[in-house]
Amino acid sequence: MLDYDALKAWELAKTQTYAERDTMLYALGVGLGADPLDEQELRFVFERDLLALPTMSAVLCHPGVWVREARLGLDWLKVMHGEHHMTFHSPLPAAGAVEARYRNTAVVDKGEGRGALICQEKRVLDATSGAPISTTQALYFARGDGGFSGSGPTSDPSPAAPPAPPETPPEVTCDLVTIPRQPLLYRLSGDYMPVHADPAAARAAGFPRPFMHGLCTYAMAGQAILKTFCGYDPARLASLGVRFTAPWYPGETLRTEFWRTGDSIAFRARALERDVVVLNNGTAELR
Repeated sequence: MLDYDALKAWELAKTQTYAERDTMLYALGVGLGADPLDEQELRFVFERDLLALPTMSAVLCHPGVWVREARLGLDWLKVMHGEHHMTFHSPLPAAGAVEARYRNTAVVDKGEGRGALICQEKRVLDATSGAPISTTQALYFARGDGGFSGSGPTSDPSPAAPPAPPETPPEVTCDLVTIPRQPLLYRLSGDYMPVHADPAAARAAGFPRPFMHGLCTYAMAGQAILKTFCGYDPARLASLGVRFTAPWYPGETLRTEFWRTGDSIAFRARALERDVVVLNNGTAELR
């Protein structure tokens, strides 16, 4: 059974030195470089004047499959990434060393048969100067762990829901195509959760086949914003938040739909071929 105290006490600090090769591999894993003649995308996958995608700090100092730690008591195959919000304090260098500090800020009992929520913070800092690079607030849905508090008070309040997008038609859209082996490429940046590569693990978790990593889908939405509104200038993206609403399968097209008010953007993204919304309640702020 889920151990509330162990989860609330869980912390992790990691450092990582990364090279330009890692930056290019991450960009390839989220779909950049599909058009070899697109010089804007080339800047993220070719060493000349290389740029790092802001969302890359999500995979740096990756914590591994931390939900498998026995002392936490989680039904780890049923833990899903529910929401992800990042604030980008400064551009990520194309190569360097970073430190990440993780902690769980809340554990919420939704009730027997309804699962639990785990809210996690990740701060990424420059390992030399200590300057902040990004701060992440992530929410995980532990589908098999509701009811852990029984009749006692051991549960935190639920976090506020992110705002829904407008009900009017989107002002602009952006389509990005994936390839069937994209999760196998993306996972080389550090996320080795087996449900994204192993058909047996995906079936055991209740899915018909391996599906895209949530943070790969998230990064592609960020790419769509950089392409549509920022001229692929990563310094212009100040924050990016989403709710993951449905699995998205490799080989499908991601259509991101946007509504803009000044420097604030609301968005959602759908698997075009199935007309299924896979990201919702999306928000972004531009500089």
